[in-house]
Formats: sequence, C-alpha cells, structure tokens
Amino acid sequence: MMAWATLSRRLSAVFAVLLLACCGASAWLQMRANGQHEQEVIQRLSSGLAAHIAGNSELMRPGGLNQDAVKDLFDKLMAVNPSVEVYLLDPEGRIAAQAAPPGHLKHDKVDLAPIRRLLGGAPLPVLGDDPRGEGGAGKVFSVAPLRVDGRDAGFVYVVLQGEDHDALAANVAANNVLRTTLWSMGLVALLGLLAGLAAFRLITRPLRELTAAVKRFETEGIASLEHETPRLERLSRGNDEIAQLGEAFTQMTRRIAEQWRELTLQDQQRRELFANISHDLRTPLTSLHGYLETLLLKAGTLSEEERRRYLEIALGQSRKVGRLAQEVFELARLEYGVVKPEKESFALADLVQDVFQKFELAAEARHQQLKPDIAPGLPVVSADLGMIERVLTNLLDNAIRHTPAGGQIEVQLRAQNGGVAVQVSDTGPGIPGELQKALFMRPVFMSGSRTDSASSGGLGLVIVKRILQLHDSDIRLVQQADKGAVFRFQLGGALGG
Repeated sequence: MMAWATLSRRLSAVFAVLLLACCGASAWLQMRANGQHEQEVIQRLSSGLAAHIAGNSELMRPGGLNQDAVKDLFDKLMAVNPSVEVYLLDPEGRIAAQAAPPGHLKHDKVDLAPIRRLLGGAPLPVLGDDPRGEGGAGKVFSVAPLRVDGRDAGFVYVVLQGEDHDALAANVAANNVLRTTLWSMGLVALLGLLAGLAAFRLITRPLRELTAAVKRFETEGIASLEHETPRLERLSRGNDEIAQLGEAFTQMTRRIAEQWRELTLQDQQRRELFANISHDLRTPLTSLHGYLETLLLKAGTLSEEERRRYLEIALGQSRKVGRLAQEVFELARLEYGVVKPEKESFALADLVQDVFQKFELAAEARHQQLKPDIAPGLPVVSADLGMIERVLTNLLDNAIRHTPAGGQIEVQLRAQNGGVAVQVSDTGPGIPGELQKALFMRPVFMSGSRTDSASSGGLGLVIVKRILQLHDSDIRLVQQADKGAVFRFQLGGALGG
C-alpha cells in the first residue's frame, strides 16, 4: 500500500471533502436566506408604495389614462428610486402603461395569482412576475387596486427590485459578497481540516501503537510481547472499538505467550525424554554386552554354574531392553494419535479382579497383599477396555515393584459424578517431592526411587497419563496418611448404564 494511504490520511481526506461540501451548502443556504430576508424587508417597507401611487387622482381622466401624468409620475419615481419599476395593469393583468426603455419589456401581461395572494395577506415575501425578466424567478412587488368613479380600473403594480437593482447586486456580489463568502469558506475549511487532522491523529494513535507492536512481534518474535504487555493493557482501557481491539490483541498476546511457554516446556521435556530413554537403554545394553563378551572370552574356563548365571543376567537385561522398546513404541503411538480409544460399556470391578489375577503370583512371591475395595452398585463405565487394563497393569506393576515385602496394594472404586473414581495406593516409600512435579510428563531416573531405571523403563506413568487424556480424564498423585504413593483418576459412566 502506498505511503500516503494511511488510515489517518484517508480519514483526513474524506473529512476535508465533507467539510468543503458542508461549507458550500452552508454558504448557499445562508445566501438564499439572506436574499429572502432582504426581499421580505423590502416588500414590507414598500407595501404602501403602490397604494400611494393609486391615490394620485391625476393618473386617470374620464376618458381613460392620463398619459402625461403617468409618464411624469413614473419618471419621478425612477429618478428617486432607480430600483423600482412601475406598471399600470388592466383588470385582466395586461400592462396598460409603463416606463421601460424600448426593447426592455419582455412580457405584456402579469399573472394575477400572486397579486391576489399579496392583497389577501399571504406571508411575505410574495413573488410576482417581472415584465422585463426572461422568466424563472419572480420579484417582490407592491400592488394596489386602481379605482375610477367607484369601479375597478386595474392595478398599480410596482416591481421593487428591477433591472438596475439586479445589475448592481450582481456587480456587488461578484466584487465583494462572493469574495467574502469564499474567503470565509476557505478559512473555516482550513481551521476545520487542521482540527480534524489533530483529532484523527489522536484517535488513530492507539491503532498506530498496535500496528507497531504487531510489526515488532513479526521482527523480534515472541520476546517482544513481554515488553509490550504494559502498553497494550493501557490501550485496552475504555469502551470504544479501539479499546476493544486493544483488549482482544492483549488477550491474544497473552495466549500466544502462554502457548509459546508451553511449547518450550514440551520441547524441553521431549529432549529430556530422549536423553533419559537413551540413558535407560545404554545401561542394560552395556550390561548385556559385557556378560555376552565375558561368555565368549572365557567360554573354556567358566563353570556350568557361572555360565548359567551370566546367561540369566544377560537374559534379564535383554528383557528390560525389550520392555523399554515396547513402551517407547506404545508412547509414540499415543503421542501422535495413531491409537484411538474404541469405547465400550463394561463393569470396572470385573476388570480390576482380572488384573489382580495377573499379579497374584508376583504379590505372593513378595509376600504382599492385593486388596480390592469396591463399593456396591457401581455404574457401568464407557472406555477402551484394553487401554484401561493397560492403565491398571502399569499402576499395579509399579506398586508391586516398589512396595517392600509384607506391604499392601489397594485398588479402591467409588461412584462419583455418574462415573467411577479409581484410587490405586500402596504402603511403599512413596515418591520424593523433587520428582512429583514432572512425574507424568517425562520419565525420571533416579537410583533408589520408585522410577529407578534398573527396574522400570520410567515410561509407565507417562503412558498412563496419555491413555487417560484420550478418555477425557486425568491422573494425579495425592497425599494420604499411612500410604506410600496414591494415584487417582476417574472414568465416565456409560449412557443409560
């Protein structure tokens, strides 16, 4: 867009055109009103002129008009007031006598309707025909009936603004009035334009500041939004459209900043995830490689018992690598939307009993107790059966591996908000405070903790969180007296269940 076509300049141009149009219309209306006022004043002042002329008894004689007296009277009136033109009309409005120079008379008859309106007391000004005019606009006049021997002989018709008046008025208008009007219009337009430019500049200043903020965001990136926040908050104060635009932009910048921080955090968590997975893979792979290499180098010197022990250790490390690889694959499918939940209605209590059966032998080997705490009359839930089984399996497997011998793992089911609230708890050491914040966002590997990489891939809780998010739910770690780690989440009930 060209440089001159800014919003304030376009508004100023439109304002200037409208201002000039208004000034022109105002000047035309003022001149027209002044003209009508002048006509009314002249007609009122001269209302008795025609009656005074009609009262002159010398104008008529028994045989008709006294031409000598008429000419003498007309010449005297024209000499005293050159702007008036006097006519004698017969009862039909035809001109019976006049003093116009040869060739100046254009009409020989005058319309009687305006004459009757004026004699009837119509509001002034009343315009009548101009015998010397070319037609069009009428002239103010004075009129009086002319009587001879008690009978109507016609009218004395006096045009109060005749040819000489029009010529003089045109000359004065051309030399003075028009010039004054144009200068007045120009001055008013200039002052109005200057005031409009200042007003538009003040009005559009918030828009310019918003534009500058957007340009800085385009060039400097997300960092510029933090510095622009105070200014944007100031622009959003008020109730006008610009303030509403500023408020909307402020909210947008805040949302962008929050999303950017979230994306930055997610990127950092993803980097830590890859780093932790690489660390967790390297440990069992190094161990596996070491034991296999030992078997190869010392194959002839190892006893059968030592060979078997080395193979069992290598096999255990291989299982850990396989389990971690499976968890990474599963998490990738959940992260990128490859897996979609296929919901169905089922009783969560039955699923809990089935999962308990899977861990009975592992719990007995550790002298642990699996305790179901299931409330009666639970509603049927709507969820992906396989995914929820995976959630319970991960939570129970994690609890069993980190609960000391003689401990207890409990799964509690309660009806809540039309669904079922699930709580999985154990009597283990719990999760250290420094690991709790990022527990469900990334794997945390710390020797001796519940998420020790020696016994866990560290991705079980991350997978649990992703699965529950696909079910419009969430999992959280809660503090509870006399308990180790306590996890809670909720599943929605099935319609009509």
